Amino acid sequence: MAMYDDDMYPVQFSVDYPEEPRNRLSALVRIILAIPILVVLTLIGGYFNTGNEEIDIDTFSIALIAGGGIWIATILMILFRHKYPRWWFDWGLEIQRFGARVGAYLLLWRDEYPSTDEEQAVHLDIAYPDVEGQLNRFMPLVKWLLAIPHYIVLMVLWIIALVVTVIAWFAILIVGRYPRGMFDFVVGVDRWSYRVVAYAFLLTTDRYPPFRLSE
Repeated sequence: MAMYDDDMYPVQFSVDYPEEPRNRLSALVRIILAIPILVVLTLIGGYFNTGNEEIDIDTFSIALIAGGGIWIATILMILFRHKYPRWWFDWGLEIQRFGARVGAYLLLWRDEYPSTDEEQAVHLDIAYPDVEGQLNRFMPLVKWLLAIPHYIVLMVLWIIALVVTVIAWFAILIVGRYPRGMFDFVVGVDRWSYRVVAYAFLLTTDRYPPFRLSE
């Protein structure tokens, strides 16, 4: 687990920029190639959303039953026991890491097929909390509400990120590269999203997420 100083937010996310020419054929049919790994992720994680899917009633129901059940259980554990079991945290972190690798593949950041267990070029670290010293037992009841400004901003940012991704897709097909500025922007949006998820739903920190794309 990564160590954090007082100035670092306890959620860090980065993706290594691919310097080598991209695989145009893989990029062309990326959605089809990703189907098997998406099935695996859905089966073990219950619900997966890279931030670029339309929210319909079926999607919402799956999220509520799968992700929502874990979220409510975590709230109850912190509220009544003031504990966050380490194995529980580790499982959630590894699911998030796996989802991050799948997201990086779908969003064309990397060409290597997502591993179920190896870090590869996608790095997500969340600090395990000192529950008694760092987490207020009542904060989980209101974090989802306090994060509403982030939801609004991220909704706009993900719309822009989707447009950027489409442009980058054409760039990969034509010149074999994902423009670095576009890459950093979309990764930054995902970084922001993971910090909000850790704050409002994984409940691993009481530090309010910063309004920024950068580290």
